[in-house]
Amino acid sequence: IDPAWTDYNGHLNVAYYALVFDRATDWFLDGIGIGADYAATARASTFVVEAHTTYLKEVHARAVVLVTTRLVAFDRKRMHYGHRMQREEGGGTVAMQEQLSVHVDLATRRSAAWPETILARLGARAASDAQAGLPAGNGRSIGLPG
Repeated sequence: IDPAWTDYNGHLNVAYYALVFDRATDWFLDGIGIGADYAATARASTFVVEAHTTYLKEVHARAVVLVTTRLVAFDRKRMHYGHRMQREEGGGTVAMQEQLSVHVDLATRRSAAWPETILARLGARAASDAQAGLPAGNGRSIGLPG
């Protein structure tokens, strides 16, 4: 964690959690063949339409964090995935983020069905990730009780 990413409270600023998770999303998308190269060649991409971040523990400057990502679910146009950020050396999970993305035709800027080849990749990834179980806290909503 770059010291410039910390705030006046001495921990990672909210904006930089988003940056770390965004980079993890890029890595995840590249891994299933729907990242930057896909956008350039297929003229289609994914747009995040909802994100939910949970902050569990402070992260300080110079900490090394690792992010793992699981595909939770998908349908013909959307996918739901979750990130888990952990400290490299102990400390467990420090933050989680869930995202819902939609597949978009970049020419029309409208949602579009996944190509069959991508649906097959999503299916394989979802099956693989399901073996690990859903991330703790998956699907939480935000609100005050009462």
